[in-house]
Amino acid sequence: MTASAIAMRQLPGAPEQLSTRVAFFISGFGTASWAPLVPFAKARAGLDDGSLGLLLLCLGLGSIVAMPIAGALASRFGCRAVIIVSALLLVLPLPLLATLSSFALLIPTLLIFGAGVGSIDCVMNIQAVIVERASGRTMMSGFHGLFSVGGIVGAGGVSALLGFGASPLVATLCVAAIVALALAYAAPNLLPYGSESNGPAFAIPRGVVLFIGILCFIVFLTEGAVLDWSAVFLSTVSGLDPAYAGLGYTAFATTMTIGRLTGDAIVRRVGRTNIILFGGLCAAAGLLLATTVQLWFAGLMGYALVGAGCSNIVPVLYSAVGQQKTMPEHIAVPAITTLGYSGILAGPAAIGFVAHLTSLPTAFVLVAIALVGVALSGRLLKTGG
Repeated sequence: MTASAIAMRQLPGAPEQLSTRVAFFISGFGTASWAPLVPFAKARAGLDDGSLGLLLLCLGLGSIVAMPIAGALASRFGCRAVIIVSALLLVLPLPLLATLSSFALLIPTLLIFGAGVGSIDCVMNIQAVIVERASGRTMMSGFHGLFSVGGIVGAGGVSALLGFGASPLVATLCVAAIVALALAYAAPNLLPYGSESNGPAFAIPRGVVLFIGILCFIVFLTEGAVLDWSAVFLSTVSGLDPAYAGLGYTAFATTMTIGRLTGDAIVRRVGRTNIILFGGLCAAAGLLLATTVQLWFAGLMGYALVGAGCSNIVPVLYSAVGQQKTMPEHIAVPAITTLGYSGILAGPAAIGFVAHLTSLPTAFVLVAIALVGVALSGRLLKTGG
């Protein structure tokens, strides 16, 4: 892109900020809508736990492969075009996922769904970096807060429809209709351009981008640990009735959502560096509380502290990507997003491996130590506050 073309761009303002928030909502809403459908897909296809785990890996694989491609396409064709296509890839497979009973057909369908998840996640963050930088204000936590709200509405809404007797197909068609309306509203003010760089489409992350990616990996690993292991820990170690063991993740998700929705004001008040420091320490303390005080109410309190501590670290890290000059955004954002997803995917398996060799509390303590490392590493970043 020529310098004159860049100069002619209209500076993103309030309409672009609103559309960015809607894009984050769409991503969280569409992604979480799949969660209540998983038991139905398992029963319909007659899968055992091992086959289901293999199937769910397809979602992560599709996401990770699509992220760098989406970043390159956004640089060439703009955020708007890629977000629209990604949203379609996100919702169009859902009716198939609600009806297919063949394991062989579910695999490519979940790969496509995963590609939509990864692509929109990557490019909405590219747009968020551009919009936040143009505003001169801290906005990233609020953007990510809308993703969390979308996740709650998506999972809760589909669960409610299924609970009221709607079929999985009807529930997914409702999801598709809502996404279509939201996308039509947001599309006119999504950015018709992406990164200003004319650099390579793909590159291995290096320097500060690699450092940010590693920090994201640890925070996302923590989220994956709470998602996949908190219920197991509360029921097998802390003695909570298995019927209520899911309250651990509920406490985590609730404080994370509240933290992100209020995070922009907090970040402006205490500074981004302190958010990483105190957030990392808060999350580590919460995980240690849940792990060492093996009482269920201490576990719930601990997981709530983990959610509050982690809530604004990743948004601050994405903001830091917008300030670094080592790599252009269309490469840097997919790189740290891919590393983050790797934490969610590989982390729970690694925790299971460590727990098998030692114990589940030991695995959680190691994650808490890694979070302390995140807290102390924040001062090495140029975070703008």
